[in-house]
Amino acid sequence: MHNYLSLETDGRLARNTCILRVNSDRLRADFEALSEIGATVGGGVSRLALSNEDLAARSWFADRVEEAGLQVKDDEVGNLSGLLCAGDPAAKTLMIGSHLDTVPNGGRYDGAIGVLIALECLRTVKEAGLAPGYHLEAINFTDEEGTWKSLFGSNGVIGKITADDISDTMQDNMAFRAALHRAGIRLNEISRAQRDAESILGFLEVHIEQGKTLHEKKYDLGIVDWIVGRTTYNLVFYGEAAHAGTTTASERRDALQGAAAFIISAHQLVQDEYSGGVVNCGHVSVVPDSFNVVPAEASLRVEFRHPDKDTLKAIESRLIRLARDCAKDHRLSVSTKRALYREPERMSGYLCRQIEEACRAENLRCAPIASYSGHNAQIMNQLVPAGMIFLPSVDGISHNPREFTEWRHVELGANVLLRTILQLTV
Repeated sequence: MHNYLSLETDGRLARNTCILRVNSDRLRADFEALSEIGATVGGGVSRLALSNEDLAARSWFADRVEEAGLQVKDDEVGNLSGLLCAGDPAAKTLMIGSHLDTVPNGGRYDGAIGVLIALECLRTVKEAGLAPGYHLEAINFTDEEGTWKSLFGSNGVIGKITADDISDTMQDNMAFRAALHRAGIRLNEISRAQRDAESILGFLEVHIEQGKTLHEKKYDLGIVDWIVGRTTYNLVFYGEAAHAGTTTASERRDALQGAAAFIISAHQLVQDEYSGGVVNCGHVSVVPDSFNVVPAEASLRVEFRHPDKDTLKAIESRLIRLARDCAKDHRLSVSTKRALYREPERMSGYLCRQIEEACRAENLRCAPIASYSGHNAQIMNQLVPAGMIFLPSVDGISHNPREFTEWRHVELGANVLLRTILQLTV
């Protein structure tokens, strides 16, 4: 992790932040207009990455950038930015933003509000005639939600997109490559999206919490100090197909029973022994998929998360052992293959303090909070110092058309981000 940000408070800019505010009406008009792109019948949004709706949202965003007199910029993995340039072309860049793509029939706030707030902060700084001494970049990252490849855009920025991510080496990526091509993303140029860490001052992201902690405790905002680590495994339990009517219970080698025992026991294990940990099982499939045949194979994907790296590894070890024990108990065999590992990330201590200072200046009730969902800030933090502001989510609902954040919290988050930006100078 790179928590070496060497910034100081600039008195002239800091004084200006006392009176500078985002244009809340303009921000809300942008929010309502963007929410219509990919709108669903139930009040949600479907803007899957690289879909027609996502491309339309990108075009809409580019138009707003140009209208504001900012420079439109894109890169080789499809990230799209608005740039407010400093007087010195060699100045470093402070990146702020999030993502415009959504899950199927998701909410209107997730990701999108962070991009819109970033754009509004740039417009506000430009209209005020301020010169922070560094470039300001409002960025929309490609495919944060993982329609094709989770956090694709931010991983491209830090240089962690490889040929295997878009080839057929590990899985069939033909449709992914076609979607990239349709969006104008050239496969042989993807590596050029990597940024030089020395050229970036840091990264800031505003996002809804997607949990209920801030809402229930009536905090105005949250300051993310940790983003949890995550490990995903593909498990396959192997038994033997048999007639469901004539095979006795003692004779069966039922792969699905072994998988079911594992799922129940895994939830209980993490709940009982690993405070702060969560586990989930999904993508369960059975072969043969027939009601009158004892399952010969049962496949599932298990994911677990924890903010502590050592605890995450301990959970991994215990769950693999549990899978083997469940297989043995049901006279099965099991294969275990890790599909993903992402380390926990501690956000930049310096940027956390700057956000906290901005919250105090705004007389807000804020608190440090760990994020149990992955974000672009988690990826960017591997390259440059990153910080993150959470907005309260009413009842913790997200990835759902009923996702909602009170507008006053959106406005507070925008002004805290603006103040934080203007507290920083080289």
